[in-house]
Formats: sequence, structure tokens, C-alpha cells
Amino acid sequence: MSFVNKRPALKITEDELKHLNIMSKSRKQPKRAVERAKILLRFHEGTSISQIARELGTNRPKVERTIDKAFAYGIFAALEDLPRSGRSRKISSGARTWILSLACSKPLEHGYPNELWTQRLLAEHIRKHCIDNGYPELSKISRGTISKILRDSNVKPHKISSYLAPIDPEFEPKSAVVLHTYKQVELLQQISKEGKPLDMIIISYDETPGIQAVGNKYQDLMPVAGTYATLSRDHEYLRHGTISLLAGIDLLTGTVHYKMFDRHRSVEFIEFLKGLDLAYPKNIKIILILDNVRVHTSKKTLEYLKTVPQRFHFVFTPKHASWLNIIESLFSKMTRSMLRGIRVSSKEELMERISQYIEAMNETPTIFKWKYKMDKMAGGIVVDNDRGVLIC
Repeated sequence: MSFVNKRPALKITEDELKHLNIMSKSRKQPKRAVERAKILLRFHEGTSISQIARELGTNRPKVERTIDKAFAYGIFAALEDLPRSGRSRKISSGARTWILSLACSKPLEHGYPNELWTQRLLAEHIRKHCIDNGYPELSKISRGTISKILRDSNVKPHKISSYLAPIDPEFEPKSAVVLHTYKQVELLQQISKEGKPLDMIIISYDETPGIQAVGNKYQDLMPVAGTYATLSRDHEYLRHGTISLLAGIDLLTGTVHYKMFDRHRSVEFIEFLKGLDLAYPKNIKIILILDNVRVHTSKKTLEYLKTVPQRFHFVFTPKHASWLNIIESLFSKMTRSMLRGIRVSSKEELMERISQYIEAMNETPTIFKWKYKMDKMAGGIVVDNDRGVLIC
């Protein structure tokens, strides 16, 4: 006995038929819309629902839903998803607020030894105390749901970010002096281009003490194409001591002046100043931008400065604001590109490799410039008035 379709014939206008043919062959429309167009065309041609499902590699319920929508709402509506109200929210707004308040507090405040919340710890605390706080719907909440609630509010209680506390009450006037000095660099560069003699030079100076000379106890294993993707290194290492790098960038030429010592005291700082004194003509004032380390104003340093009157002029960055010093960019670059993962056999080798790195920079010097909101903020910072901190 031949199959008899119990559904009536699907009436399709010429425009609708043309549209279905275009949709069924489209490579740009969504896959679901293309499949529905093919279903409606096959059904219009008299193909059975089971045969349509087999030809298109789908199932009968999907074919039936598409055809039923076409009968109920029309051809064009059958090609799209019908609007749905969605599942009603099971977690109340109050419960979500309570979860966020927990995440914004420290575990220590709730009797845990942890410094930061983990997803597991937070989920356990919520499930344990939700009924007492009037939110029984949270008794079986999953870590994934908690993670989604936190993500929607951009709360990440497992992470730590840094900020700078405003410990210097004179931050703004001091930072203004530093930025004014950077402006002077631009004026000096213009004077130099015009061929006029300079009466001053500006140096951005700082120290990096405690650079570790670390060596391998066992040799590194190099990558092997197709077998080992990375360099392999044994976890044991040897300590050969530390060195201190004292460096200053000539902001007009980009030249880096540097010295390396075993220690970082007034004696070493004075040696660096003597090196600068020899590097420039005697009629030029040397302006140093530097931080508030004690050796910069120690008794020995002041005694040396008296022997070279009016030769040096110090511009101090505000306390807890060494980031205002341009040379920090050089140290950051050197740490990321050369010192990262470095292994040496001695302190001498470490000093030699640092020297090689800086000398290569001096062959093609880069002029460092301070640009961060120079024209908008006297201190070059953003003040968060709500939290009372300085964010650089």
C-alpha cells in the first residue's frame, strides 16, 4: 500500500518558491536556514517526512517542526527561530548580590586561613551558609554558575592587581618638576639641531641591585624539531652571587652610561658620578633624574658634590613613584629580553653579557621620550578619588 501524507499540501507562492530555492543553495546563510529551506522544498514536491529526514541526514522531529511552523506562521517565519521567553531565573537578585558581596571580601573575614578565594572554597561556603542567609536556592549551586555570576559583574576574587598608594603629600609638585625636566629635553634637542652650544645635559638614572648570577647544575637540552618543542632545563641551579647595575640614559642622545659593582653604596654611586663627570665637557651642567634612595643624599655623596660645585643638579622623583623615571623602561626591556631565564657560570660572565647588551644598544642608541598624558596632567597620573589611590 502506497504512503498517504495526512498533512495537506503546503501552498507556496512563486516569490516564496524562488526564495526557498535561493536559500537552499546559499553558502552564506546560516546552516539551519538552508536546511529548513530544503525541507520545505522537498515537502512541497510531495516527499514524505521520513524520506526528507533520510535525504538530509536529520531526524523526523526536526522536519515536522519546520513543516508545522510553515503551516502555522508562514514560509519565511519557518526559516527562522521563533522568539522564546527563556527559562525563568532560579537565582534571585538578592542571592546574586550576596554572592558578589562574599567574593568582594577576604576569606579570612569568614574564618578561613586563605588569603584569596578559590572557586571551590567559595562554592563550599555558599552552599554551607546560603540557607542561614535566606537563599535556599543556592544549596546546590555549581562552581560554573558562581563563575558566570562573577564574570558578568567583572569580579575576579582569585587575582591580585597592583596600585600605588599616595604616600608622598607633595606628589603633584614633585612630579611636575620631573615632567618639566622632560620638556626641557625637547627644547635642548631643538637647540642642538640649530647648531647652538648646550649648557646642560639631562640623565635619567637608577640602579638595579641584586641581579642574580645563576648557573646550571646540568646542561640545557635544546629543542629538537618535531620531537621537543622547547628548551629543557633541570630544576636545580647554582648561585654565583649578585651584582648591582648603575645606569643612566642621556635623554638627548640615547646613550646609556653604566657601571657594575658587587654592592650598591654611596661609594659606588660616587664612582658613577665621576664617570659622568669625565664623559662631558666641564662647562656643561649635568641634570640627573633619580629616586630617593639614601645613597643619593648621603654624607659621602654630599662631600663629593662639594668638590665639583654646580656640576650636578638632582631632580628627585616623588616617593613611591620611580615609574616616573624613564630609565625604568630600559630596565624593563632588558629584564624581558636579555635577563629572562639567563644562566651564567660566574658573576664575571653575567657582567660581560650585560655590558655586551648595553654596548650593542649604544651602537644604535634609542632616544627615550616620556609621553604619558604629558599635555593633560601635571603629574602624569590618574587619581581614583573613590578609593584614594594613584593608578599609573
